[in-house]
Amino acid sequence: MHVTITPQKLGDNYSQSSIAFVEYLEKENQGLDPGNEEFFFNQYEDKISAKDVVKEIDGNAAKLKKIEPKFYSITVSPSKYELKRLQSSSEDLKKYTRELMKDYVKCFNREINGKPISIDDIKYYAKIEHQRTFKGSDFQIRENQPFATKILKLEKEIRTIQAGEKEGSIKALEREIIKLEREAPHQQNGQRIVRGMKKEGNQSHIHIIVSRKDASNSFSLSPGSKYKSSEVMMNGKIVKRGFDRDQFFTKAEQTFDRTFAYQRNFVETYQARKDFIKNPNFYFSALLQLPTNEKVIAFKLIRESGMPVQSIPTNSAQLALKVFNRLIRGVEVAIKSSSIGI
Repeated sequence: MHVTITPQKLGDNYSQSSIAFVEYLEKENQGLDPGNEEFFFNQYEDKISAKDVVKEIDGNAAKLKKIEPKFYSITVSPSKYELKRLQSSSEDLKKYTRELMKDYVKCFNREINGKPISIDDIKYYAKIEHQRTFKGSDFQIRENQPFATKILKLEKEIRTIQAGEKEGSIKALEREIIKLEREAPHQQNGQRIVRGMKKEGNQSHIHIIVSRKDASNSFSLSPGSKYKSSEVMMNGKIVKRGFDRDQFFTKAEQTFDRTFAYQRNFVETYQARKDFIKNPNFYFSALLQLPTNEKVIAFKLIRESGMPVQSIPTNSAQLALKVFNRLIRGVEVAIKSSSIGI
């Protein structure tokens, strides 16, 4: 499970309207019959138009400055193993989203009119998407890059020959390009994986737009707060503040596991990712001490995510030397597909 919380920003200022982001989320509906489109939804409604989402989010930003986010984007990306537990991607992910947003409000250390924040105190809209494309940050793109660079160089050389600027064998260069295409380490359906290529398999994920202001447009609720839980004196009154992101990320996976009876492996947990970043020795020690069947699954998940398994230490005596010298570089990205971050 990979979950991110992002304040939408354009340049030095935060977006003054949600229209660009909402239009971006409509991209998969282009060219589809009305009956096959994915609508926005919230806690109680299923078919909400993009126009209404923009109107509601943009109209709920009273007294916010240009330097303050008007809304936040929460992206929830289940792994392929988590998605296998679903009977219907769209309907099950809608169900999960509504439970997740109940967890979201519980992670605020805030009160409105003397009561803890409830699901009815927030304004959010969500959209299910079913496609993803490879980006420059994906390990498949990074590891294919040397081949892509050589191919581009050869293609440029072919154009130079065709323009009569130099002599050479175009057929020989084309054969070299074909060879490089085949040798690239990451392929999909017999083709070299390139940036912008659609990822195969079930890629269903959730985008959630949540207003910075509460549903009454009176109180500011920021999941980007630097405080987990604190109190401050305002206008002569003690006011609670803060949002516990650690708690939210943990609840996100716990709610999924409970809702769909999912058996989460150690390396898929948010806590494991935290352990890796803060204490790699502890992370790998815990990994090596897993029961054999769980360890097999763990290593399979790690291998599929791009971590160089052959570099993982095999006994505790190797940990201190190898963890920092050989694994710390790039491994944080390697377990991203089965972790949660902000």
